[in-house]
Amino acid sequence: MGILLATLTAGLGSALPASADETPTKASPKVELVLDVSGSMRTRDIDGQSRMSAAKQAFNEVLDAVPEQVQLGIRTLGADYPGDDRKVGCKDTKQLYPVGPLDRTEAKTAVATLAPTGWTPIGPALLGAADDLEGGDSTRRIVLISDGEDTCGPLDPCEVARDIAARGIHLVIDTLGLVPNAKIRQQLTCIAEATGGTYTAVQHTDELSGRVKQLVDRAAEPVVTPVATEGADSCADAPELKPGLYTDREKFAEHRWYKVAVQPGQELRASVSVFADRAVNNDYGMLLRAVTTHGREIVRGSESGTGRTDAISSGLRYPKAELDDDESTPETVCLQVSNSFSAPASVKTSPGMPIELTIDLVDGPDEAADVAAFGLGHGWWLLGLLTLTGLIVGLLFGWISRWRVAVWRTN
Repeated sequence: MGILLATLTAGLGSALPASADETPTKASPKVELVLDVSGSMRTRDIDGQSRMSAAKQAFNEVLDAVPEQVQLGIRTLGADYPGDDRKVGCKDTKQLYPVGPLDRTEAKTAVATLAPTGWTPIGPALLGAADDLEGGDSTRRIVLISDGEDTCGPLDPCEVARDIAARGIHLVIDTLGLVPNAKIRQQLTCIAEATGGTYTAVQHTDELSGRVKQLVDRAAEPVVTPVATEGADSCADAPELKPGLYTDREKFAEHRWYKVAVQPGQELRASVSVFADRAVNNDYGMLLRAVTTHGREIVRGSESGTGRTDAISSGLRYPKAELDDDESTPETVCLQVSNSFSAPASVKTSPGMPIELTIDLVDGPDEAADVAAFGLGHGWWLLGLLTLTGLIVGLLFGWISRWRVAVWRTN
């Protein structure tokens, strides 16, 4: 599984040379959306409409939200040739909208003309998209949306992706699959992994538009280079992490530990994602806990589900109170990452599933001491406070009722 949080550099390009007092501008990032328009896109299994209709709706939403600094293009595959000649069908890919500053109306009009037609030449489409993105020194991203396997072997699209990665042009390919099929998943995952991209299975229109928006938005964000780390079986042996993005692998139902030094007045923000890069059972969950070195839980974040997903994420925040004196000794916070994924007996559990762990330390809020003291993540102090409040209200209500009865009897 590629790195879910890995992103591309951004900035407005400039045709004019920068002066000595100006900060040089970065070249605008380039993104090309590659859409499968093969005959199978007629199938009506996405929110009661055809896959093609869902893709068009998602594209319109995405085009409305493209950041101004991103140069965007659109390429199709299988959009023009409806015949049975394999040789011709496997050349059926073209650039629908050129990579450059976006005219949203023009791009939407071009997408509206598409109709499911022919073959699925994924390999040739990826080669064409790589050529479309050539030139300049900006970073590049291809977002491939498909509902089927490549039908134009022996040109293996996974090998094509590896060849593209070998060019060293900082091009990432992300893939989205519209059908939960194991063979399709395997091929699209291989394409993404070859370039450090991500694979996502989507079965609803909002999932498709949301994920494509997210990938396009990442093109406008700074590069984050993930650092490989290895969690331990206990906090005592865990690696100490600084703010940044980390990758690791975790086996099914495993616990892995990491630790972070938090200064007084700082707030620890941590999040983790676990990627199901193989077939798993439908019931799953994950837990991210922050505990002290003595084992007391500080705060936790968890997530669970009962349907197939390719990534599950959770996060937590822990503000450490500012001390009254000048003491600045950091607190070691232990982070435990656990999962409750399971899989059929035929599925290999080694190597573990990829995980991404993000660590950030920021200035804590003014009320950090109060929030931390209550331990809201643990929940017991809050529960005790609510119980005490209920008891006091009950006693007051009972006293008032008895007083009213006494007054009534007196009268």
